[in-house]
Amino acid sequence: YQTKLEFALKLGYSEEQVQLVLNKLGTDALINDILGELVKLGNKTEADQTVSNANTSVMREASSIESQRSESPLQEDVAEDGDNLRPIVIDGSNVAMSHGNKEVFSCRGIKLAVDWFLERGHKDVTVFVPAWRKEQSRPDALITDQEILRKLEKEKILVFTPSRRVQGRRVVCYDDRFIVKLAFESDGIIVSNDNYRDLANEKPEWKKFIDERLLMYSFVNDKFMPPDDPLGRHGPSLDNFLRKKPIVPEHKKQPCPYGKKCTYGHKCKYYHPERGNQPQRSVADELRAMSR
Repeated sequence: YQTKLEFALKLGYSEEQVQLVLNKLGTDALINDILGELVKLGNKTEADQTVSNANTSVMREASSIESQRSESPLQEDVAEDGDNLRPIVIDGSNVAMSHGNKEVFSCRGIKLAVDWFLERGHKDVTVFVPAWRKEQSRPDALITDQEILRKLEKEKILVFTPSRRVQGRRVVCYDDRFIVKLAFESDGIIVSNDNYRDLANEKPEWKKFIDERLLMYSFVNDKFMPPDDPLGRHGPSLDNFLRKKPIVPEHKKQPCPYGKKCTYGHKCKYYHPERGNQPQRSVADELRAMSR
């Protein structure tokens, strides 16, 4: 036994491993047989250690991910997120005519737009519609699903802008002014496909606000669809556009693989950090400018 033990110890095996092998093969087993069992035992022990190390690393990664999730701002309460959402001011006439294919004032289109924002958690949604839209539908001004307007008015979502008749002539207040003014004062979002150029020319602060807070949209049958990039591909995402404080991280712009050697100039679709906010010029244009 002593001879076999010393032989195994010289090869780097422990006394416990030798005893395990001898218990299995018996004390009369040949050294070659003992060595073969020791090799098998050593391989098995290494494999068990690898598995246990792998399990430990997986558990560590899982715990770190859980800790990151718990610290992430995306896990905020729904109530807090609702308070972070901007007020929405909908151009009712624009939305209704868009859903009615510019031929019919479709009140259902207004309901679809309102429901889209309510389902996202917006608490402050206002729709402006001229008061004369309460009147009965006429061949030259078709209105469908008119009862929706009354329902939204009762829910204090829809507001009728004033209008009256003077000597048989209808006097209508400019509803676009109500829309822009309320959105500006509440620091909200205007939902419309109108550019409000006339109002933008009235006040510089209104022009800046309309440029930065106008949310355009499309209707695909009965589906209200605003764009995922309301201010263009280099602007904020729709989620951040609709929030007071952005909490969803923006996708990082992919840097140009050619870097400063890029010759595409302003046509390059990749990001050039060295150019900053300067006009994207090609290398040839930059060399011409430097030579001047």
